[in-house]
Amino acid sequence: MEDIKTSLPENAQRELKPGEKYEPLLSPSKNYPEVTPYSVCLGIVMAIIFSAAAAYLGLKVGQVFEAAIPIAIIAVGLTGALGKKGGLGQNVIIQSIGGCSGAVVAGAIFTLPAIYILGVEVNFMQMFLSSLLGGVLGILFLIPFRKYFVKEMHGKYPFPEATATTQVLVSGESGGKGAKTLIISGLIGGLYDFIVATFGVWGETLTTTVVSFGQTVADKAKVMLKLNTGAAVLGLGYIVGLKYAFIICCGSFLVWLVIIPLINIIWGGQVIDLMGTGITQTVGQMSADQIFKEYARHIGIGGIATAGIIGIIKSFGVIKSAVGLAASEFTKKPGSTTASCERTDEDIPMKTVVFGIIIALIAVFAFFAFGGVVDNVWQAVTGLVIVAVISFLFTTVAANAIAIVGTNPVSGMTLMTLIIAALVLVAVGLKGNSGMAAALVIGGVVCTALSMAGSFVTDLKIGYWIGTTPKKQEAWKFVGTIVAAATVCGVMLVLNKTFGFTGDNALVAPQANAMAAVIQPMMNGGGAPWLLYGIGAVIAIILTIFKIPALAFALGMFIPIDLNLPLLVGGAIAWYVSSRSKDAKVNEERHEKGTLIASGFIAGGALMGVVSAILKFADIDMFLTGWNAQYGEAVAILPYLALIAFLIGASMKTSGDK
Repeated sequence: MEDIKTSLPENAQRELKPGEKYEPLLSPSKNYPEVTPYSVCLGIVMAIIFSAAAAYLGLKVGQVFEAAIPIAIIAVGLTGALGKKGGLGQNVIIQSIGGCSGAVVAGAIFTLPAIYILGVEVNFMQMFLSSLLGGVLGILFLIPFRKYFVKEMHGKYPFPEATATTQVLVSGESGGKGAKTLIISGLIGGLYDFIVATFGVWGETLTTTVVSFGQTVADKAKVMLKLNTGAAVLGLGYIVGLKYAFIICCGSFLVWLVIIPLINIIWGGQVIDLMGTGITQTVGQMSADQIFKEYARHIGIGGIATAGIIGIIKSFGVIKSAVGLAASEFTKKPGSTTASCERTDEDIPMKTVVFGIIIALIAVFAFFAFGGVVDNVWQAVTGLVIVAVISFLFTTVAANAIAIVGTNPVSGMTLMTLIIAALVLVAVGLKGNSGMAAALVIGGVVCTALSMAGSFVTDLKIGYWIGTTPKKQEAWKFVGTIVAAATVCGVMLVLNKTFGFTGDNALVAPQANAMAAVIQPMMNGGGAPWLLYGIGAVIAIILTIFKIPALAFALGMFIPIDLNLPLLVGGAIAWYVSSRSKDAKVNEERHEKGTLIASGFIAGGALMGVVSAILKFADIDMFLTGWNAQYGEAVAILPYLALIAFLIGASMKTSGDK
């Protein structure tokens, strides 16, 4: 076998020039080891371990971690230690199968524990089918859009998480300067984030309330800014880049500097309970954080939903092309041949995908009708329509969000799904406990589908950059989904019997508690914050008219500002290091090295985040609570500036410098 390139091509992350073609690391004209007993077995083991760990920690500690990067690190380490030949293609398959854990866990723990919280019984098979069918639909709905997201939009989306994971996988092949840079930056980023999370030597978040004037403004006018000081988030911002980071932060600035203060001015003396969740405080008594959580965040949800619908309308040509391809396969005469495509462009046949979607939807209907989810066939049809329409429409939204910022707004889209499901189910006569359980199971299917779509587009982009076979990734993703769904639901049953989701010492399950708080009043005549959703929709429409990316802006309105401001800092650093020289080649080399360092920050932060969460679960508490409360924020400024200085300084030192 010929030598494999050990670093991504120069045009991997920029738009291609007319006539230019992207050549991946693994040549499309040759075959490489990908699906082997080793890669499949290790991928399944990773799916089991990380599904159990993520579900356990997410429900017990309230901390959900992304498994893709730690799995990639383990795969590279094991493959190298065992001396496996052709490890790169196999490592992609290991990561792809194992990565199902994060997607299925997010879909399950965001919704299904809410059934227990509301005092409604649910069995293993109901939870398993909800997660499994959602995951399968997410995969099938995304496959027709693979070429659009990973190939046709090449260089137009930053794909931050895919970038970091790819750099980890490629480092296993290089063993040179690139691997050394990744390891050093991973150690620095991991140690930095570990010190923050485990010891609290400095604050995780910087706020304007650190000074007395800022605290007064926050109390009186509800105006404040927050910035997460983590290395991983800073690295994410570098890869996202200045353009998208700025748009995202504009959404945050609108919410935190304009909308939240306005809500306080308009509703300050009133108790506003838009969803019937039992709010007793006046708006003026709430902090800016509370106003964001109870009101302003819903404007972001309305914006995301509308931006998604606009995006679907705009990409009608892509949808039409995918449908046309499926139709052409069905109408093709027996014995006719089609032009063969390169190995790196082979998908599961569209005919198979269409049949798969039909079978999956029939299974969803059967599950709803005969699995104890709803009371009659008409309600099962209603649930099926909700699942099919929302899952299909918002698959592209989830993929877009991951491609832009590396964060899937699945909780917001699921919240919208639950509200729609509750309204429709009440209209067809399903109320009370059975109605709440039905809405949450339907929400679980949709949530898992959207979570899987976002996760899978990352896998496919990694495969595209490296040069693996999409058809193999797509086929084996189903295996990972089955394993992850069974593991997550088994862990959830055990945790419910051991700890419970209500009462003293109960599991935290923050997302599921939020979903339960929404669904209960809805099923008992409560309302939805339609006014706030409408404001978000109007904002998205106006942005679209002025040709501003509405989804990125709406993500900024929905995601907390402390996670958005670091994106702007990282994006500004990326712009700075890539624009200091008059030599374009030097600028490009500096930017690429910065991307490698930023990927190391993300990888190190992700890995040490898992370690920190495990220590927390094991009740190993080394956090300096008193010190952190008194000095944490003030001290945080210095190490954060040092981290920024390291990222800039190390990125600027390249072979092109004299």
